[in-house]
Amino acid sequence: MVTQPGLHDNDLVLWVQLLAETLNNELLDRLRVDFPDVRYAHGFVFQQLVEGPRPVGEVAENLGVTSQAISKAARELEALGYVERTPSPADARVRLLALSARGRAVVEAGRAGRAAVNAELATALGAERVEQAAATLRAAIQARDAMHAVAARRVRSAQGLLDAGR
Repeated sequence: MVTQPGLHDNDLVLWVQLLAETLNNELLDRLRVDFPDVRYAHGFVFQQLVEGPRPVGEVAENLGVTSQAISKAARELEALGYVERTPSPADARVRLLALSARGRAVVEAGRAGRAAVNAELATALGAERVEQAAATLRAAIQARDAMHAVAARRVRSAQGLLDAGR
């Protein structure tokens, strides 16, 4: 018999997923005040570009999706004014993606929104509990040998999202 998760279950996967979805939705709601067309999936592309222009193929490889999926996302993001596509100075056949001024603004707004959410959680729960929770989550990521993927911005949760329109 399948049982429903209870409020007191210690299912870390469930609670982390629910918290992440809740906080991501809150952050998107805040971002959409000034950037009404931003979607969750856009953030995966933005994170690939925060350190500078990158070839479409590299972004695709880092996200574990096809170059066609990134090209499609890039056309959408360019139409929305978040990215610019230019030929590579080294090879005109290679297209580089870069954040536009609007793209950099949405990234900064996202960072400010995350800082605000963290501050709100610290107020509600206490700064020490929030620090302990963050340390525990970092340790869990390290225990799963995933810190290298996080540091390299190669977390592959973008699979399916870029095509699904989320």
